[in-house]
Amino acid sequence: MIAVTPQGFVIAGRRIPITRDQIMLLMVAVNEAFLGLDIYLAHGMNGTIRPYEWIPIIFGPVAGLLLLIAGVIALRRRREAVLLAFAVFAVSIVVGLLGAYFHVQRAIPPSGPGAPGRALDLAVFAPPIIGPLTFSLIGVLGVIAAVYEDPPGSGRMVAPGLFTWRVPFSKTRQYLIWVGLGILATLLSSVLDHGRFNFANALVWIPTVVGVFATAATIMLGLIAKPSRGDRITVLVSMVALIVVGLIGLYLHTQSGLVRGTNIVPERFLRGAPLLAPMLFADMGALGLIALLPSGAAAED
Repeated sequence: MIAVTPQGFVIAGRRIPITRDQIMLLMVAVNEAFLGLDIYLAHGMNGTIRPYEWIPIIFGPVAGLLLLIAGVIALRRRREAVLLAFAVFAVSIVVGLLGAYFHVQRAIPPSGPGAPGRALDLAVFAPPIIGPLTFSLIGVLGVIAAVYEDPPGSGRMVAPGLFTWRVPFSKTRQYLIWVGLGILATLLSSVLDHGRFNFANALVWIPTVVGVFATAATIMLGLIAKPSRGDRITVLVSMVALIVVGLIGLYLHTQSGLVRGTNIVPERFLRGAPLLAPMLFADMGALGLIALLPSGAAAED
């Protein structure tokens, strides 16, 4: 038996003093750190990390640590903790936008993109344009998690002691819409990556199909004012499917970078299947599951 209170969850009669927003903030902190690691692996395999590419590599782990510190500060001084968290989220959003800009710049040759077909080839074989925007997505989810909604379900977001703003969706629906957009970005990145090999392997269609379904289901649930139990179950199943797809993809990508079963060849990960890319599907699935957790506010959920 699971119950939800403003102070946390009650599972089998035992109170667990952690709320949905705190779980989301912890997930955001972990994501910041792993994004830095992912970028280091993606940019570092060729041994030519440019100076500005160190920004997200260093920022990711530092941001994760600062968010954990903000969580400790929030136990006694929430206003100061929110200020620190907001600063991290703002920088995260900017880092994501700048990263996307730099990737676009590297995709366009000095002579220009040329014909439409040539532009598509550049998008497929260039650095992933959508990938850096994950920093921005995580920043937005962090902002939503760091504030509270008053009254619950109203879309009136309150940063304690700072300011308020109003959104035409409840906090739960905001979570779902942004997670849905994150799934869409992950799906597009996957399609572009697999497009390099013309979808020759039938298995690469699995994340495409699951991604399309999960994107539509999650965004639609966020747009529905009063979803049914079936609507929630549909999204729950799609989130679990994303996690399974991510884990299977990690295994397959790891195998593609091995020679004789055990020897890793960095060149294969650089030119072929990126090692951690499939885990973005699992990551989005986990974020979606958190968004589906009860908030403790009956009016919202």
